[in-house]
Amino acid sequence: MTPLPRHHSIFFLIMRRMRAPLILLIVIIAISVLGLTLAPGVDADGNPHKLSFFHALYFISYTATTIGFGEIPFAFSDQQRLWVLICIYMSVIGWAYTLGTVFALLADRNLQQAFAMQRFVGAVRNLREPFYLVCGYGETGGLICEALDRMGVRAVVVELDEAKVGEIELHSYAADVPAIAADARNPEILKFAGLTHPHCIGVIALTNDDSANLAIAIAARLLAPRLPALCRAESRDTAANMASFGTRHIINPFEKFAEYLGLALHAPNAWHLLGWLTGLPGTAVERHRDPPRGNWIICGHGRFGRLMAQTMEAQAVPVTIIDRQPPPEADQRWIQGDGTGAEALTAAGVDRAVGLVACTGSDVDNLSAAVTARELNPGLFVIVRQNLYVNRALFDAYDADIAVVPSQIIAHECLAILGTPLLAPFLQEVRQRGEAWSAALLDDLTTRYGWSVPMIWSERINLLRAPALQQRLMDGETVRIADVLCSPAGREESLPCTVAYLRRDDDDHVVMPGPDCPLRPGDELLLIGLPEARNALCLTLAYEHTLNYVLTGKDLPGGWVWERIAAHRNRAATARRVLP
Repeated sequence: MTPLPRHHSIFFLIMRRMRAPLILLIVIIAISVLGLTLAPGVDADGNPHKLSFFHALYFISYTATTIGFGEIPFAFSDQQRLWVLICIYMSVIGWAYTLGTVFALLADRNLQQAFAMQRFVGAVRNLREPFYLVCGYGETGGLICEALDRMGVRAVVVELDEAKVGEIELHSYAADVPAIAADARNPEILKFAGLTHPHCIGVIALTNDDSANLAIAIAARLLAPRLPALCRAESRDTAANMASFGTRHIINPFEKFAEYLGLALHAPNAWHLLGWLTGLPGTAVERHRDPPRGNWIICGHGRFGRLMAQTMEAQAVPVTIIDRQPPPEADQRWIQGDGTGAEALTAAGVDRAVGLVACTGSDVDNLSAAVTARELNPGLFVIVRQNLYVNRALFDAYDADIAVVPSQIIAHECLAILGTPLLAPFLQEVRQRGEAWSAALLDDLTTRYGWSVPMIWSERINLLRAPALQQRLMDGETVRIADVLCSPAGREESLPCTVAYLRRDDDDHVVMPGPDCPLRPGDELLLIGLPEARNALCLTLAYEHTLNYVLTGKDLPGGWVWERIAAHRNRAATARRVLP
């Protein structure tokens, strides 16, 4: 990692600020010592005597710092005492100025930032485990860091708002999260935060400024091209610019929800399945009623409203738009207003509508429109845009059918990409399968694991991740999926997990492989289940003793000594069998 440049040195910063008071103290001490050596005095016998430079320096040193002294080596004359009196007041003035400068320096914002930067850089430099660089600790960044902490993955945060950085220290994360209040658009800051650190495994740009996210994406592409970058972009121009620089994952929360809504309109079970699989780990997912087909009303025709209108028109769903300005498309039905009053909703046909989307940029207006619409039509399916996550108590109290929270959408998408890259192709398969297939799979999985978001992880069969199983497969032994999913605590029981996707190097991928599917070296498995299943499966794949038990039901002796004894007994038994 790149070290701090010279101008960031705290020592030189302090020395520059303390230059004037230190020079003043040196001058005061020098004048005091010189005057004391020149002042006439007498020795014990009354003979004339002057202090040497050493005695004068010694005397001034403890006098100027403590204002307490003894007259050495002989009692002072009146002239010496007069000079000492002047020296005392000069030293008091010098020290008062120096201490005032020190206190002002300690309160100086630049020095505090220098100390914070040095601590931050040291903490990042000392990281010896994989971590993600998270730029932006708003609502989305907080959700990402919390989810990464649950997954046991470290994070480093760069946030412009100093108050939000302080919130990180108050949060009860299992592992320390190094954080700094700085502008992530600065490439030097990104390097200090670990962009080029050997243990950095990805960059996540989640600020609410598209230009800042674009600058982070460009810096990541140029300084660390090997790292995956996940960037938030709410405008299509910014997303196109990021794509031109080779950014691998660009997330637009409004486009992502529009995609999910389109799926919900023609394949609601697939929509429920995707929502269950991409939720935040450990959270409970409630199954909502399916979005009905019929006349819909959209309140607000901004970026989100236009995407909603386009998605519904693509699904042949008639739409009426309520907005203060007419839509650019002349063929769309439009009512002038803001949707918060009954007059505009009635004119839009709320009594005949099946659904309403309140998608303005104001949470208050969205809730007002939703409440008024429900009063006019109690059976209305309501989708409400929640701009600020902190208003969740209000939206929970209203109980909309769907609350569109951009921060949650981005967090879910990021975790689906970061946590298990193999999940993305499986979700694509879900979108392409029929509604009946999705319904059967959703019912089977939720019956086994409930509606809480399950643990989703991947296992690759190789010498690094699964040495015991890899060795057996390379020796030509046939091992099925059902064999490795037996519980190490009792092979009569199966682990609470399901293999959802099997990817092979020869592109022979299998969706929901059966229990009798044989495994091959190099296979990568996507598993869905409970957390305890992951730990048990890791033991089975890595340790020969555990794998042998789940395959044969026999316990091998553990340890080098017992293995040698067992081998000796096997050779002896073999010899007895071959003797006549």
